[in-house]
Amino acid sequence: LIFLRHHIDDGLKYEYLTVENSLELWQNLNDRFEHLKAVVLPKALNDWSQLRFQDFKTVSEYNSMLFKIVSQLKMCGEVITDDMLLEKTYRTFHASNVLLQQQYRLHGFKKYCELIGSLLIAKQNNELLLQNHENRLTGSAPLPEVNAISSHFGGGRGHGRRRGSGRNQNFSGPRNNNSMKWQNPDTKQRQNNDEQTKNRKGNCNRCGMEGHWYRACRTEKHWVDLYQASVKEKDKRI
Repeated sequence: LIFLRHHIDDGLKYEYLTVENSLELWQNLNDRFEHLKAVVLPKALNDWSQLRFQDFKTVSEYNSMLFKIVSQLKMCGEVITDDMLLEKTYRTFHASNVLLQQQYRLHGFKKYCELIGSLLIAKQNNELLLQNHENRLTGSAPLPEVNAISSHFGGGRGHGRRRGSGRNQNFSGPRNNNSMKWQNPDTKQRQNNDEQTKNRKGNCNRCGMEGHWYRACRTEKHWVDLYQASVKEKDKRI
């Protein structure tokens, strides 16, 4: 009696509060809610017939809805076997996955939980493949690591400190601060190129006009062809 009253709705607890016999309480609840099977069964059968694997975005959503319908059918006295669950899933695959459906059939699953486990694993592997493909396209080189770059251009922190350890750091004479600074070779080369570019005088090598360089040239192609032809003529004269 305590077990029944613990699990029924609060409204029913007050309604059947005076019933002290557990068998009498069970029979009263059975008489009141027995007709619900006749109400739930037609809707559950219709939901079962309309259920399709291809209508769900994920395997988990389909699995949750499937067991919700199956629990209603079993409550109404219907028998649902693993073979019925497997056949329902196979028959409702998307039309574009015909070969995949045949492969799962040939695998010979005996239990529905084995099929769902295999589908979940395949979905997870597909997501990892797509993620790896989007992170770096096919044929592209991976980005260099930061530690590798820092070790190549100076050996990381403390590299300069270890070089002078154990020696007398107090010395006479003027100290040149510029000689103690480390400079990236790429930065030095870039500065030299910038200085040469500033000091260089001339026109665009593509169209011959002033005010821009070759990479920033937006001149129409037919003007560029005329200029290139004139340059070739001058070279022949020389």
